[in-house]
Amino acid sequence: MTALKSFIFLILAPGVVAGYIPLAFLRRGPQIETSFFAYLAFPLWLIGVIILLWCFWDFLVKGRGTPAPIDPPKELVVSGLYNYVRNPMYVGVLLVIIGHFLWFGYWNLLIYAGVVFIAFHSFVTLYEEPNLKQRFGAGYEDYLTKVPRWIPRFK
Repeated sequence: MTALKSFIFLILAPGVVAGYIPLAFLRRGPQIETSFFAYLAFPLWLIGVIILLWCFWDFLVKGRGTPAPIDPPKELVVSGLYNYVRNPMYVGVLLVIIGHFLWFGYWNLLIYAGVVFIAFHSFVTLYEEPNLKQRFGAGYEDYLTKVPRWIPRFK
C-alpha cells in the first residue's frame, strides 16, 4: 500500500511540477536558440528522473514511508543520495525543468525553474527542516551539520 501511495505522489507532485505544468503551459513566449545546448537536456532529464526514482525507492525501503508530507517515512533517510545533499528530490525536479528550458528554449521555463526553486527553498526552511528536527531530534541536527542543503558535496 505504501508503494502505491508513493507512486501516486510521484505522479501528482514531481510529475505535475516537472512535467505537466512546464510542458502544458510554459512552452510559449520569448525563445532563445539553444542549438548545441539543447542536447544537454537529455542527460539532465535522465539524471533528474533517476534521482527522483532512487529517492522514492529509498523512502519506501529505508524510510518505510512515502515522500508525501501526509504520509512521511518512519525512519530518517540519510543514505544513498541523501548522503551528498539533503534535498535530492528537489534537485532532480529542478534538473528536469532546466532540461526543458535547454531543449525548448522558452525563457518562461527558466523563470519557472527559479520560482520553483524559491518555493522549494521556502518549504524546506519553513516547514520541512523544523518538522524533521522535531521528529528526529539530535540525529537530524547532526545530519544538518554534515550534509549541504542544495549543492551536493562528494566526499
